[in-house]
Parts: sequence; structure tokens; C-alpha cells
Amino acid sequence: MLELDNGEMLTENAAILQYIADRHAQAGLTPTAGTIESYRLQEWLSFIGSELHKTLPALFVPRYPAEYKPMARATLERKFANLGAHLADNQFLMGDEFSIADAYCFAIVNWHKKADIDLAPWPNLKSYMARVEARPKVQEALEVEAAY
Repeated sequence: MLELDNGEMLTENAAILQYIADRHAQAGLTPTAGTIESYRLQEWLSFIGSELHKTLPALFVPRYPAEYKPMARATLERKFANLGAHLADNQFLMGDEFSIADAYCFAIVNWHKKADIDLAPWPNLKSYMARVEARPKVQEALEVEAAY
């Protein structure tokens, strides 16, 4: 949730990420609006939100029933395989440029540690995570997160 200066609230990750990227256009975190690339970005944000963000917590949040965990793990393995296949030919989700989709993807896939999932079966995903984690601003964010 993000409270804006005018008191309004944004509540969904895709909207919050787009808002931040639009406010810092010089960072180049999103493609030009109306281009096919901007729609591809929306595809990635939707995929991360619906396929990863909604599934990964089932493996480490206690309120999820134990019988759901094997199904969630199998689903994640398929999604991680899809990501790995895409990353075989791409440095980042949108190609060679880091975007808001990568920031979101990293934050969610990084939960693999809490979920006790080894990324070794998906070497492209594993190297992607290392590539994103090496970015100075990601390091900065991880340090802030570790302080909590």
C-alpha cells in the first residue's frame, strides 16, 4: 500500500510500481506507454502477481493448509521453469534492460529462501537472481529490509 501526497492510496503492486516509475522516468524502468513493450511489461507484472506472489506464500505462511503445499510447490516449479526458459535468452524480463518487473520478480522469487526452494534446477533463474541482487540499489534495499 502506498499513500500519495494527496492522501489517496494505491493498493496493488503493479499500480504502485508504475506510479513510482512514472515519477522517476529518467531511470528508464518502463517502456514508452502505448508500445508493445509496455504491454509486455504489464504481462510480466500480471504473471508475477498472479502466478508467483499468490503461490509462494503457501509454502511458508502458517495459515495455509499442509495439503495445499505440494500443489503450490508443483505450480511454482512449472512457473520457475517458464521463467528459466525465458531467461535463457534474456538478461532481464524485458530483454537487456532492468525494469520494474525485475524489481517485483526479484522481491517475490527471493522468497524461495523462506519456502526452502533451491533454485539449482533452474540455472537461468538462479543467475538472474544473482544479477539483480548485485545491483547497488537492490543491495541497498536488502540492507534496509534486513534491519527490520
